[in-house]
Amino acid sequence: MSSDNGHLKKLGDFLRARRAELSPQIVGLAAGPVARRVPGLRREEVAGLAAISTDYYRRLEQGRIAASGPVLDQLARVLRLDDDQRTYLFELAGKPVGKPPVTQARVISPQLRRLLDQMPEAAALVLGSGMDILAWNRLAAALITDFARIPEPERNYVRVVFTDPAMRTLYPDWADVARKAVTNLHMDAARHPDDPRLTELVRELSTRDADFRDWWHGQHVTSKGQGTKRFHHPVVGELTLDWDTLICDTAPDQHVIVLTAEPGTPSHDALRILASWDGEQVPGSDGPLAARQP
Repeated sequence: MSSDNGHLKKLGDFLRARRAELSPQIVGLAAGPVARRVPGLRREEVAGLAAISTDYYRRLEQGRIAASGPVLDQLARVLRLDDDQRTYLFELAGKPVGKPPVTQARVISPQLRRLLDQMPEAAALVLGSGMDILAWNRLAAALITDFARIPEPERNYVRVVFTDPAMRTLYPDWADVARKAVTNLHMDAARHPDDPRLTELVRELSTRDADFRDWWHGQHVTSKGQGTKRFHHPVVGELTLDWDTLICDTAPDQHVIVLTAEPGTPSHDALRILASWDGEQVPGSDGPLAARQP
């Protein structure tokens, strides 16, 4: 076996091992009703998330072909590789490592995911660079929308606010919410001027929405902080929630947005009703919230 073929086989083994470590839930996919015979993601799931064909990815794992730099970057993102693992991946492929992309900051720690799950009466989600939606808990999905049904490349808070018609009903003060999202996005754009995902998001929304285009050109900026949001929810009615931003010291580009209500208020009661719904009734199921999908 030649040296090149040996490296390609090791590359395939490495991809297969990393794929086996991930669950569908970690990457935002539905687990499905039938238990999996083997742990980890399926090849077709990795290929779909990386925007490559299943056959192409299969041949990569079999050590039959070499991958390009952009494909390796996509696989590093999908497989949630850390910086050392990404470097190893590129070295096995014989490609220049280069600078890790901004999307490496999309990896959510297990501790942070556990924190989200252990806030049953608070709606919480994690926003990354460019306000990409990286993680959320059940209550956030029940309150806002079923984020798992949005393809990962499109799972962005600003995009959802401007492109999902349900958001204009959910937020009675939609214009204020949308304008605030644009000003936050401006701050992220200043921090990451070379982020291609952010550049493409601004181009897309400027083309699709006149309000976004006008507000973006207005050059107003604010940082995430705290405030109050009103909701008109299709199931529990009117809510007024306080929101706060928590910053992760270990991942400064990740912000945890937590929405809570004052105990004893109708809004608090409404949140508890949403939190009490079982798994068949949260958005994404056949329950009454499913119609709120983008």
